[in-house]
Amino acid sequence: MRLVLVPTPIGNLEDITLRALRVLKEVEVVACEDTRRTGLLLRHYGIATPTLRLDQHTMGRARELLSPYAYVAYATDAGTPGISDPGAELVRLALEWGWRVEALPGPTALIPALVASGLPTHRFTFEGFLPKGGKERKERLWALAREGRTAVLYESPHRLQKTLEDLMGVYGPGHPVAVAREISKVHEEIFRGTLEEAWRQFQNPRGEFVLVLGPKEALPVEAKRVLEELKAQGLKGKALFRALLQRGVPRNEAYRLALEGEKEPFEEGE
Repeated sequence: MRLVLVPTPIGNLEDITLRALRVLKEVEVVACEDTRRTGLLLRHYGIATPTLRLDQHTMGRARELLSPYAYVAYATDAGTPGISDPGAELVRLALEWGWRVEALPGPTALIPALVASGLPTHRFTFEGFLPKGGKERKERLWALAREGRTAVLYESPHRLQKTLEDLMGVYGPGHPVAVAREISKVHEEIFRGTLEEAWRQFQNPRGEFVLVLGPKEALPVEAKRVLEELKAQGLKGKALFRALLQRGVPRNEAYRLALEGEKEPFEEGE
């Protein structure tokens, strides 16, 4: 049994490899998130391979749906399967079933945005989509700021403004960012500037976005402000640690900050 992950164009239909076209022709079936969207691609290249829907809603039936086939291609809506889409779950399942799994190289939004950003590319981290809100979102943002590497995020148009605001709160409004919009499409655009400038630029955003943030070595702006405020109240050690946790600072960061200047470490659970 053989599963091949086939990257498909994220915009321009010419952004597909000859190898990908060959595989799409020779497999028994093309499993995909959206049969209509993938069908358009197949018809464009004169490929008659049948398709079947396999997305996050039908993934629970993946083995049943794929059992009649020994050679399967999987394509998501656009880009490389397994990056912020159901492809990762299918790979996990296929490996459990003992299938041979192959991944073809091809289109993805994050690499073009990164290399065209003008920001450091030798060390970077890919976050994908941030959590929509709550403690987990705040912790992810702080973790990105602590990375000391260029960070790449995906974002939808209706959440872009909120994400830029949250990033300003952690990185600072003057932090460098590149915002890539509609990569490989007719209205492709790459904005380079500060977070505040990007927030002003995209007041009515449309399209799909990739954000590339320059590395930040220092303590996040918000963490520094909270730390100084609590220290001014005379808090230190365990008391400072607990207060930092209450203010939303991630546990590891809170412990590190509270431990600075202490003669001996303390138990976090005390």
